[in-house]
Amino acid sequence: MSKTKIANQKYPLKTFDTIPMLKPHTPLLDGVDSPDDLKKMSTAQLQQLADELREFLLYTTGVSGGHFGSNLGVVELTIALHYVFNSPKDQIVWDVGHQAYPHKILTGRRDKLTTIRSQHGLTAFPERHESEYDTFGVGHSSTAISAGLGMSLAMRYLGKHDKVVSIVGDGAMTGGMAFEAMNDAVQQNADLIVVLNDNDMSISQATGGFSKHLATLWQRGLAVDIDKNGDAIFTKRVISSEDRRIRHYLHMANEALDDWTSRLPNKIVEKLAEKGIPKPSQLETLPEKIANKLIDEVFPENLFKAIGFQYFGPFDGHDVAKLAQVFERVKQLKGAVLVHVHTVKGKGFLPAECDPITYHAITKLKKINPAQEKSVPVDSQKPVPTPAKKYSQVFGEFICDKAATDKQLMAITPAMAEGSGMTEFAKRFSSQFFDVAIAEQHAVTLAGGMATQGVKPIVAIYSTFLQRGYDQLIHDVALQNLDVMFAIDRAGLVGEDGATHAGVFDIAFMRTVPNMVIACPKDENECYNLLNTCYEHIGPSAVRYPRGNGIGAEIDKNQAMYPIGKAALEQTIDATGADTSNVAKKVAVLAFGTMVKTAVTACQNLAETYPTTTFFVYNMRFVKPLDSELIDTLLAQNCSIVTLEEHQVMGGAGSAVNEYLVAQAAKTSQALPTLLNIGIPDKYIAHGSPEQQLADCGLDVAGVVKQMQTILS
Repeated sequence: MSKTKIANQKYPLKTFDTIPMLKPHTPLLDGVDSPDDLKKMSTAQLQQLADELREFLLYTTGVSGGHFGSNLGVVELTIALHYVFNSPKDQIVWDVGHQAYPHKILTGRRDKLTTIRSQHGLTAFPERHESEYDTFGVGHSSTAISAGLGMSLAMRYLGKHDKVVSIVGDGAMTGGMAFEAMNDAVQQNADLIVVLNDNDMSISQATGGFSKHLATLWQRGLAVDIDKNGDAIFTKRVISSEDRRIRHYLHMANEALDDWTSRLPNKIVEKLAEKGIPKPSQLETLPEKIANKLIDEVFPENLFKAIGFQYFGPFDGHDVAKLAQVFERVKQLKGAVLVHVHTVKGKGFLPAECDPITYHAITKLKKINPAQEKSVPVDSQKPVPTPAKKYSQVFGEFICDKAATDKQLMAITPAMAEGSGMTEFAKRFSSQFFDVAIAEQHAVTLAGGMATQGVKPIVAIYSTFLQRGYDQLIHDVALQNLDVMFAIDRAGLVGEDGATHAGVFDIAFMRTVPNMVIACPKDENECYNLLNTCYEHIGPSAVRYPRGNGIGAEIDKNQAMYPIGKAALEQTIDATGADTSNVAKKVAVLAFGTMVKTAVTACQNLAETYPTTTFFVYNMRFVKPLDSELIDTLLAQNCSIVTLEEHQVMGGAGSAVNEYLVAQAAKTSQALPTLLNIGIPDKYIAHGSPEQQLADCGLDVAGVVKQMQTILS
């Protein structure tokens, strides 16, 4: 079927309420090995393909785990994009990329999708080395418009005439980088199509003035469509009472459906008054010139038009035929164009539509063998072990406990309230909670501004996202020695999310900043109490802790204060239990954070092989300031020194120890000790399970033993 004659007939979407455990029957999808196969299909087949693709997504995500609701919400959008545009010559750029599973399926990776996020399998995000259809590596938010603009300008310089399409969520649009790129796109008069995938969500519910603006545009029941000549036309839209945006954001629209004619010029109002002021539903009967005038006058505050973009929408993001028609017409236009589509996160899977936050991502579903299940007796008397708390849960408990007695505590998150463990705090202490949307730079400087007024801000942020606020950490907080604490979640390797989300650079970029205090807890109890220690400290500080569960340590909530910059001897280990003052060799392992437990186990294993060596495992607790007295003592005793951290070796805690040792040895004319730094090598660690990643880096027990043997033999 000619794509310029796509019918407007709608087909009912298929919905699901369970995740299939067996591969579904998908005859159309099985024939799609590249986007070229889509172009042979009719409109009816496109909708059938959408149903099959959605069911296949349910099945494969159940097998592999991974991002869920966002992918279900872009099925029709992805099909329409690949149906109309000529990828990979036309460049399709996904922002963040957690919604790119349908894109991977339609671009030759269907049969590999069950390997996604697994070691040696597909990555969780678009990655250039994986496919020529992945035009730009992503994982962080708000980058697609900048990348797409760069592609467009380079293609113009090279004399190419292919299209560039950047798909950006409404959550990602709250990042300042997106608006910087849009501003420049207009300045450069670039040919760039931006598709705003508006679903009210990032991971959490969308917040802020921009979300209010989108709610207003949607709730008016009006749209700017595009005709076959590429001209804007004014149309009405039907709004369902079940629309989630209506339910969640009616209060944000400022009664946008009321008398919008109050914003029109008097001449227009007088002209309309001759027939009576029309309601939105009557607009299509107006004379064309007046209707077109209303496009500019009814939406005078349309942010995208104000910047200089040609604006079309909002459109139903689940009407694949309409989307294909719009894209076919829009691709003929020159200049900066924005197509606004409204989608539902979790579309087609009823539990995810009802609870998009919980279903943002899911874990692998366990396969149950019915025969085996019947044959295994259930011991009802056997207690079910309680899982260890997640570190984000420990943080959430701390801020709630602290805020109960300290009204100066202010908690800030850049759109990661659920992931950072802050939902309970947000409910109980709403006046002290600030979700600033995906705006890490703003979050850090906001905290600095708060600190000038005598309150104590805590910025709860993932390590990988703090990279985006580094200038603000230096210039707006540390340089002024402002009293701000950073609670840094996902420090270290992060498993299946891979290199884009790994928190392996924060020690290196923070320890060079004057005035900073950096703490690394070994377990849940230390996490709670180091949070308290750094909270009570006056000045900039950071507590970094890993993703996932702790080791099950009991938490003492008496809010202990650790001496800043002081380590603790965790354990002395030797095979014989003899007097350690006369042993042949002494090895001090300076372990940072959760590597303390690994260090103890590794030294216990080594002690059996090296009976004349005594191992001293120190829990360092702080990267900055280091326990210089301890290091001076080890230097004087001629101990071999091993540093162990789940962070890049280059620039990390071990590097800090090296720098101090070299300086002290030069001062005291002492020989440098045997020294070994164990950590993450100078490479990006591919996705896999946490255990696989640690083994890949030599940071599991076996890997640490092997590396330590090089200085013991």
